Amino acid sequence: MAPTNTNANKQPQQELSLGTMTSTQKVAALLILLGPTTASEVLKNISDEDLLEQITLEIASLNKVPSDILSDILEEFKALFQASTYLSSGGMNYAKQLLELTYGESQAEKMLNKLVTLMNSNPFQFFNEADPGQLATSFQNENPQLIALIMAYLKPEHSAKVLNFLPPETQAQVAMKIADMDTTNPEILTDIEKIVETKFSSVMVQDFSKAGGIDTLANILNRADRNTEKNVIELLEVENPPLAEEVRELMFVFEDIINLDDRAIQRILREVDTKDLALSLKGTKQDLRDKIFRNMSDRAQEMLKDEIEYLGPVRAKEVQEVQTKIIGIIRNLEVFGEITISRDNNEDELID
Repeated sequence: MAPTNTNANKQPQQELSLGTMTSTQKVAALLILLGPTTASEVLKNISDEDLLEQITLEIASLNKVPSDILSDILEEFKALFQASTYLSSGGMNYAKQLLELTYGESQAEKMLNKLVTLMNSNPFQFFNEADPGQLATSFQNENPQLIALIMAYLKPEHSAKVLNFLPPETQAQVAMKIADMDTTNPEILTDIEKIVETKFSSVMVQDFSKAGGIDTLANILNRADRNTEKNVIELLEVENPPLAEEVRELMFVFEDIINLDDRAIQRILREVDTKDLALSLKGTKQDLRDKIFRNMSDRAQEMLKDEIEYLGPVRAKEVQEVQTKIIGIIRNLEVFGEITISRDNNEDELID
């Protein structure tokens, strides 16, 4: 019998060239070149799941990329970063002028067009470099809906700082608008961004699919100072109690217990029934369980471990319900000043 030719049915691989490679392939090639450690850090910061999947597939499917093409890819990304720096520091005309001097008129136009396309997928990002206090002052006469739209797309920690500087009544209005926000037409957002960029150019240093919602608001409030958080929640309780409760629930999740100090955990354990605690720990990570166990006596530990084992398989809904019950206990203890929940590493330290 003649030997089987295993390559007989394989299609010849298309020869790679810079002109035929897609943007995703170029990103994949760059990440391969950067190495696994750096590439993993880059991938962690890609929030678009579809894009992440595309890049991952390209990394897996790319075979050997010729060194001359890799060199061209590096030069292209370098040029884009350079263009981005020019654009953020001096605006479009400044960037165009410098890029034309460096790369020529035709290449400069291509680079700027590509960069504008990339930037338009992340609206209002130029505000992330603006001073929060100055930005809040510039917002003081604006419609809360517009402020909410901008803040929903910024980094939560930056939005929190801006929120801290807004007047109390505006804080609550903006918070409600963020929570109520839903999908917005990309074309409308593009027009708004152009207007906003021009209007607020004095405070600028330089995802149009969906932003805002209750998750975004909770994320922002988690990073805001306590006075701002308290003011917003209290006003939400008056205007929209169900919304206030939803935001509260998202601001401290059960897994956050691991960040509490031992004294707080010991105080919480005095209020929680052993059966509830056992059910709440089903399916949780071992480090969270260990944190709980370390704050119990040996006898209490054994009782809790026996209770967890005795429960056997349980429904996820039952676990979530009892975890929510315990979160309620934690919030009440915080309200009465019996425990302190640290939500921000930059928060002021306690003074004895």
